[in-house]
Amino acid sequence: MNEIQEATSPATSLSGPAACVSKVELRVSCKALLDRDTLNKSDPCVILMVQTNGQWTELDRTEVIKSNLHPVFAKVFSLDYYFEEVQKLRFEVYDIHGTHSIGTRDDDFLGGVECTLGQIVAQKKMVKPLLLKYGKYAGKSTITVHAEEISGNNGYVELSFCAKKLDDKDLFSKSDPFLEIYRINDDDTEQLVHRTEVIKNNLNPVWEPFKVSLISLCSCDDERKLKCLVWDYDSRGKHDFIGEFYTTFREFRRASLFKVTWDCVNPKYKQKKRNYKNSGVVILSELKLHRVYSFLDYIMGGCQIHFTVAIDFTASNGDPRNSCSLHYINPYQPNEYLKALIAVGEICQDYDRFGGSFSLFVSHDFAINFNPEDDECEEIQGVVEAYQNCLPKIQLYGPTNVSPIITRIAKLAAGDGNIKDASRYHILLILTDGVVTDMADTREAIVRASYQPLSIIIVGVGNADFTDMQILDGDDGVLRSPKGEPVLRDIVQFVPFRDFKTASPAALAKCVLAEVPKQVVEYYSHKAIAPMCPLRDLRTPILSPVATTPTE
Repeated sequence: MNEIQEATSPATSLSGPAACVSKVELRVSCKALLDRDTLNKSDPCVILMVQTNGQWTELDRTEVIKSNLHPVFAKVFSLDYYFEEVQKLRFEVYDIHGTHSIGTRDDDFLGGVECTLGQIVAQKKMVKPLLLKYGKYAGKSTITVHAEEISGNNGYVELSFCAKKLDDKDLFSKSDPFLEIYRINDDDTEQLVHRTEVIKNNLNPVWEPFKVSLISLCSCDDERKLKCLVWDYDSRGKHDFIGEFYTTFREFRRASLFKVTWDCVNPKYKQKKRNYKNSGVVILSELKLHRVYSFLDYIMGGCQIHFTVAIDFTASNGDPRNSCSLHYINPYQPNEYLKALIAVGEICQDYDRFGGSFSLFVSHDFAINFNPEDDECEEIQGVVEAYQNCLPKIQLYGPTNVSPIITRIAKLAAGDGNIKDASRYHILLILTDGVVTDMADTREAIVRASYQPLSIIIVGVGNADFTDMQILDGDDGVLRSPKGEPVLRDIVQFVPFRDFKTASPAALAKCVLAEVPKQVVEYYSHKAIAPMCPLRDLRTPILSPVATTPTE
């Protein structure tokens, strides 16, 4: 079997400028690798490369597996997946001659393959032939990459295993045991989930605790069969089989209450030896279940997203009857306010099925449809119509005070001040020309609002100086009130519309909404509030009670 030569490095994120849609885990295995060694088989390692600005750089690598032409690597590559980006990857397989070195000779290179992360995700299981230089096939060598989406409803577990009275496979010393856990897939194939470290010269090993996501361990199916193997490590890669047992995550969870023990059985011994009982026992001494919830967990759990749109009608925008005004209605081309409103609104209204609604206000807080008792509009088209209808009926004036609308929506989000569930979250969209006259009060209002279930999106229209808005965004430092109190969490996202004049509406909406999912999760996590009606999965206790620990 296999050996871990190098310590597994932390999960690596493939970062980028856009909002992360989700995370995926990639697991790699190879078959029929070329044999580059004279006396032994190749010692393969897979290098994961990523292309940035046309240049390939190493992102991460697997462990080295001794003397194996059909390696199954335990290393898991964790990457951020961006739906609207082309993320080019390259997997390179090398025969390693030292602990950490990657050979530079051509005969150290066992083959490589290029693809995109999107291709892997779309196929879920990608099998490709390995290629040498100049497109030549590396014999019959293939690489298989399994992709699994890591979503918040999975969470992860921390497991602590030990064993007692294992069979001694060595003549002059004791066994050097390590444990492997495999997940049995729906097609009866086996997927390596985790391989422990080797404990030298010990028949009663205590392996280091390890963490694994529930999607990796059992695909969030507590009844999925797991196969566990115990081996006696051999430096040449020819490990001696000690025994095995089958179990499920349901059985694992009993370790929340007490230690769980399995007989480690060698089927050949059991068949041949009449009084054979086991080749030792494996014990799960502790299990810690960590809960991780995602944005979709809350939305699908019944959280309603309420939208409020605030439009700046102050004098700095210019007289709407003048063609130079930011509010001028050109029958042949919408003004910048309308373009921004439609671009963002058409995306936001998709969340309306979750209970969201559009309320429209202007600076100094009055209803744009002149009906304070019912200020809601029918989807984005209703907002556009209300905006166009009100323009001839109002006169623009100053100053531009933003704090009143933030304070009003923050109070609405706070409700009676005793929010105990994830039933609703508010998003305030502010469209403004950027000249804010109540900056101190606005900072104070944002600090207060950061304690409520509220996110603030600001789209700057026109060519004004948006320095104040950049400060409110907090990307260059923590926003503080005039008295120095910091925001509890970053809730403001500012985007200048002029940067997206020639871009698609989707590009603006993607940028504007980039931080909202994270802000929703941060709020409810801070309040330790779970989704109201989580989808039935491994969050539902199988045993009562089940001990859990908060996510770090």
